[in-house]
Amino acid sequence: MWEEFKKFAFRGNVLDMAVGVIIGTAFGKIVTSLVNDIFMPVIGNLLGGSNMSGLKLVLSPAEIVDGVVVKEEAALLYGSFLQNVIDFFLIAICIFFFVKVINKLTAKKEAQAEATAPEAPASPTVEELLTDIRDLLQQK
Repeated sequence: MWEEFKKFAFRGNVLDMAVGVIIGTAFGKIVTSLVNDIFMPVIGNLLGGSNMSGLKLVLSPAEIVDGVVVKEEAALLYGSFLQNVIDFFLIAICIFFFVKVINKLTAKKEAQAEATAPEAPASPTVEELLTDIRDLLQQK
């Protein structure tokens, strides 16, 4: 069982996938920072100077008695949701362009490989094969 696990764990595909997950996680942090630190302040400024992550729809306000919160506020935090949606779309766009570039490079390499590959010899036609069989049978 240990040998089978080692074969599985150290195959190229599993290692490639692990590297992809690690790089994807780091890439997600970069895009999240881009959204939170660059795009959202600009969008918030265009919408009247509000912080997008603070946008919410209060369903029931908090109840405060003598400075003590008796009942917490119930609110829909749609600003955070909007930030996450923008974050998702930016990641999807970046991945789309990355895959597009990789596909273009792969297609270019395949075209070069096909252009430099020697032509395979033509296989004999059915008539040629039948003629060869006939000749062999006549020799016997």
